[in-house]
Amino acid sequence: MAILPRNLKFYGIRDIDRLPELAGLSSAHREAMKVVAHVLPFRTNNYVVEELIDWSRVPEDPIFQLTFPQQGMLSPRHFERMLSATRAELPREEIKAIADEIRLELNPHPAGQMSMNVPVMDEEPVRGVQRKYRETCLVFPSRGQTCHAYCSFCFRWAQFVGLNDLKFATDEAGRFADFVRQEKDLTDVLITGGDPMVMKTDMLEKYLEVFLQPEFDHVQSIRIGTKSIAYWPYRYVTDADADDLLRLLEKMTKAGKHLAIMAHFNHWAEHETEISREAIRRIRNTGAQIRTQSPLIRHINDDADIWGRMWRTQVQLGMIPYYMFIERDTGAAHYFELPLHRCHEIFQGAIQQVSGLARTARGPSMSATPGKVVIDGVAEIRGEKVFVCSFMQARNPDWTKRPFFAKFDPTASWLDDLVPAFGESSFFFEEELDAMARSRGEPRLKIAAN
Repeated sequence: MAILPRNLKFYGIRDIDRLPELAGLSSAHREAMKVVAHVLPFRTNNYVVEELIDWSRVPEDPIFQLTFPQQGMLSPRHFERMLSATRAELPREEIKAIADEIRLELNPHPAGQMSMNVPVMDEEPVRGVQRKYRETCLVFPSRGQTCHAYCSFCFRWAQFVGLNDLKFATDEAGRFADFVRQEKDLTDVLITGGDPMVMKTDMLEKYLEVFLQPEFDHVQSIRIGTKSIAYWPYRYVTDADADDLLRLLEKMTKAGKHLAIMAHFNHWAEHETEISREAIRRIRNTGAQIRTQSPLIRHINDDADIWGRMWRTQVQLGMIPYYMFIERDTGAAHYFELPLHRCHEIFQGAIQQVSGLARTARGPSMSATPGKVVIDGVAEIRGEKVFVCSFMQARNPDWTKRPFFAKFDPTASWLDDLVPAFGESSFFFEEELDAMARSRGEPRLKIAAN
């Protein structure tokens, strides 16, 4: 059956009372959704609404939870404050001011993103670039700082709420390229957002083709972080410049760059449709690889069988399972997070269900201030129950894959919640991490920024 072109249509807070699919929810439920949407970003589209959500299972449906705001995403105190403001029909500016105050209490930029990850060149910050690890930097194109739909758990939610001082974006003056040009130990560039695939191909081309110049030979791999295969696969199939996009991807791979599409799939339902599978096929035909990643999210994929099916299907479709992340300590984390021991149980239960080809998946991993910390297991050592941890990546490369141990805590859900095992006063990396923070003018840090 031929796949027909489709026009992208967005839905936001004003559509909560208009969408016929939401008519089955009570007026109180819809009001709660609008209250949350005043604080946390809400945007979805017609493809998600019409093809991904099983409306017979709403509100429990995982894709509904993934894309529509839920009351539990705000604390009772924050929810009641915003509910009172909306019911009082305060002026728009006052409602926004209240929303902004709440947002600033939600740890909008975790893990040192604003304070420790922004590089400096010629004594000035490089706008729209982050560099946490020696080999890799992130580039945030200014026109790619939105998405085809917003994930309700997104740790970059602060990019989308209209607070400019919380937003990363390049100035498109080429300063990001000047920085990468001079940093010869940078081998990997990640184009991220938002979602770079919301940009037209001719704009994306400006960010990619610069790396084909000889002075960028040290850049071996280019990654593009995107949710578009899940949320708008028409981008690669029937959009007006879809073929141009595929030719650009092919050009990059033929020039010798390793091009990796870092695809965000949070549930197997997102790659079950005919159009998503056609998008995957077309991307793979360019020579680009698709690597898949997702956080582990309560209400959405907190089940080993979901991950096992997702990884098996991804391998079948020619994609490479890459990361299982732990939900970050930001935004609605209290609604989505799971205890660390449960994260490890789910990872272990899922990895047992797949062949070696899917065991490329790594995790469960916390992208915390010092680096990507993996919960490798739970063990009993010298009579003490402990988490066995290591760094997948670290601010200091010497920390990588060096095991360390934390006391087992059944309630811990983030690195900040852990304390060293065996009577140690601190983890091995803390003193050096504090020195790194002080060198950037920051006060002494906890293990992960709050």
